[in-house]
Amino acid sequence: MRTFAKLFGKSPFIPLQAHMEKVAVCVGKVGELFDALNRHDHDAVDALAAEISDLEHQADQVKYDIQGHLPRSLFLAVDRDRLLEILAVQDSIADKAENIGVLLTLKRITMFDTFRDKFDAFLKKNLDAFDGVNEVIHQLDELLETGFGGGEAEKVMQMVDIVARREYEADLIQRDLLKTLFASEDRLSMGDFFLWSRLLEQISDLSNLSERLANRVRRILELKK
Repeated sequence: MRTFAKLFGKSPFIPLQAHMEKVAVCVGKVGELFDALNRHDHDAVDALAAEISDLEHQADQVKYDIQGHLPRSLFLAVDRDRLLEILAVQDSIADKAENIGVLLTLKRITMFDTFRDKFDAFLKKNLDAFDGVNEVIHQLDELLETGFGGGEAEKVMQMVDIVARREYEADLIQRDLLKTLFASEDRLSMGDFFLWSRLLEQISDLSNLSERLANRVRRILELKK
């Protein structure tokens, strides 16, 4: 396990970025889960779900290491509580990826045809929102170097706005998906209907939390003006 005690002296963001890299690996497996589902490869779904759980545990270990070494009295470029807020939201995103995997192991479901295209667009939009905030987090060192101002700050604010836009677009697709799901209610078992409802909720949280994380960075920039 790497220790971040010395890294905080260089930048408070390097450890957060290391944690985010673990989170990104978790989220990256979500697309693979649904590729396996579309192939009706339930063994692969089970294996990927187990892999995501292991990756989420690894991300937790990094989180605990950061929490244990985050300075309490030394000067930090960003308030300690705000760093912990960022870390907590990142952790929640990894949790959502794990939840999605767990849900897909509870019952063997199949993608129904009237659902497929909209669902693929919905999943992609949520993953795009996460990719956007992942880029934001990896711009934090550049922000620190420029004193949280100038062109770099403007660039990051634009990136934050893009994440918010993707979250909004994901919400619109989710509404259509829910209408399709309810229209198909009579053709689904109670278990399938419940499971698809929960999956949509958990997937939508990937973009919801991505927007929340991006807004944490926005708040830092606003406070640094």
